[in-house]
Amino acid sequence: MTGLEQLGLLGLFIGTFLAATILPFSSDALYIAVLVATKNPIGCLIVGTLGNWLGSVLTYWLGRLAKWEWLEKHFKVKEETLLKQKQRIDRYGVWLALICWVPIIGDVIAIALGFYKTHAVWTILLLLIGKFLRFLLWSILFI
Repeated sequence: MTGLEQLGLLGLFIGTFLAATILPFSSDALYIAVLVATKNPIGCLIVGTLGNWLGSVLTYWLGRLAKWEWLEKHFKVKEETLLKQKQRIDRYGVWLALICWVPIIGDVIAIALGFYKTHAVWTILLLLIGKFLRFLLWSILFI
């Protein structure tokens, strides 16, 4: 584990926030560790959801700041690839925000939702709902 679990709810907030960005570690494992250690399901649910949600909101907004030209020039992503991905995002739209909690692909989805400029208010609201439901499930299973 990262040592964040030893900080209790503060560590949970920091860890879930960072895990919702492009840093590769599991907010689920951290959440469960803090939940079991503190036996505070309400506190963990609020803090874990808030941290993970705000991290995803940051990732979403970073995606909104990106430009097509940057991806083509600096990352050698072809325009055809971007258009194909845009079709996928357009197909499901803001509803994809509900699954941004899924490890590895969740962060990519969040940044793509920002990059392809989905409706910000609905995207951010659905990010919150998805994160909450995921941590609620962990709380039910482990307490």
